[in-house]
Amino acid sequence: MIKTRFAPSPTGFLHSGNYRTAVFAYLFAKKVGGTFLLRIEDTDRERSKKEYEDNIIESLKWLDLPWDEFVRQSERVDRHKGLLEKLVAEGKAYISEEESKNEPGKMMQLVRLKNPGSVVTFRDEVRGDITFDTTELGDFAIGRAIDDPLFHFAVVVDDGDLGVTHVIRGEDHISNTPRQILIQEALGYSRPAYVHLPLVLAEDRTKLSKRKGAKALTEYRDAGILPEAMLNYLAFIGWNPGDDQEYLSRKELSEAFSFDRIQKSGAIFDETKLVSVNQHWMRKLSDEEFVEKGNLVTPDMETLMKVVPLMKERAKTFKEAREMIVGELSCLFNPPSLDKSLLTAKEPEGVPGFTKTALEGFLGPVEALLDGLSPEAVKEALMPIADQNPKEQGGRGAFLWPLRYALSGAEKSPDPFTLVSILRTHESLSRIKAAIETLS
Repeated sequence: MIKTRFAPSPTGFLHSGNYRTAVFAYLFAKKVGGTFLLRIEDTDRERSKKEYEDNIIESLKWLDLPWDEFVRQSERVDRHKGLLEKLVAEGKAYISEEESKNEPGKMMQLVRLKNPGSVVTFRDEVRGDITFDTTELGDFAIGRAIDDPLFHFAVVVDDGDLGVTHVIRGEDHISNTPRQILIQEALGYSRPAYVHLPLVLAEDRTKLSKRKGAKALTEYRDAGILPEAMLNYLAFIGWNPGDDQEYLSRKELSEAFSFDRIQKSGAIFDETKLVSVNQHWMRKLSDEEFVEKGNLVTPDMETLMKVVPLMKERAKTFKEAREMIVGELSCLFNPPSLDKSLLTAKEPEGVPGFTKTALEGFLGPVEALLDGLSPEAVKEALMPIADQNPKEQGGRGAFLWPLRYALSGAEKSPDPFTLVSILRTHESLSRIKAAIETLS
């Protein structure tokens, strides 16, 4: 059976480039009915922390990438030690007493593999055949001590014992592959298939990294990115389905995924594009799902449900949607405080009482409106009033401004027709009259 693995080290918060590997490993395993393994590589005892492991698990659950098997590398140290001893006993490795590079004068033990100096060729599913002359590697270290395996050795043992058939990882691991193949041959493990992915790059085309400002995946979650949007976007970094489709669900991604559509060159992580993809998935939600997934809360839930279509139109993340409730859409939940200078901001010179005349002109038509009308119906009823204002006095725009400001009390808000539609007749009239009183 096909088995892939995601094998992160909990030595820091992982970024989107790391999780792109998890996405590809998961999609391939599910496409072929295989198994997806999560292996926490925590043998770096000094740097590995529980909070980083917890964040990895939390992020994968948020992305909805459930693993079929779970293992911590630290729980397999006895197995690693046993195989190191076996290689030494068979004469395939030896223990070397050497001076520490970090602490001159201090002696330390290293376990080194006897390198046969062979030429190794392996098949990479993205790049084809790759050949290395391993002579230059010398007798490389596979353990700091007999009970302290190094990365290359532990990875080979765990992949071999756990039946990993496809090693899917970043192209920066290509140079590690010859060492790992020599260890496999010494231990008698079969060779897995290798799939080395193009690097995920920052906007300056350097490798994406925490030092370059790459964020933990949970930061995007907290900013209001949907998991289906993040999954969709990550899958398209360095891969495409071979057609013009941009938006695919997890099931559709798995069905379309193939190694031959993975590109060889690096791909840039573009937050602007991610946000655009997120807006697409936000708009696909029902209004009820939008409120629930966005964690949108206000005492006036009836009005909130009327406002959701506006949020779908304008917000690209749920963080933006939440900010709108207390920002440009706050006027829909609470009566505004008016600034007379702003109310009259577009009043033409030499036309005293223009703003008051405009507002009074809308009173009758607004009072005649039925509740529940669409913004388009409100516009049809009110626009003829605005059209009466001559161009030399600012035209319809100058006439509509005081109406819009009277309803919203804000320089940035939805158009007045949308405001009237949501506020309904009684509240709209109340706010227009309050603005007229302000002018008096």
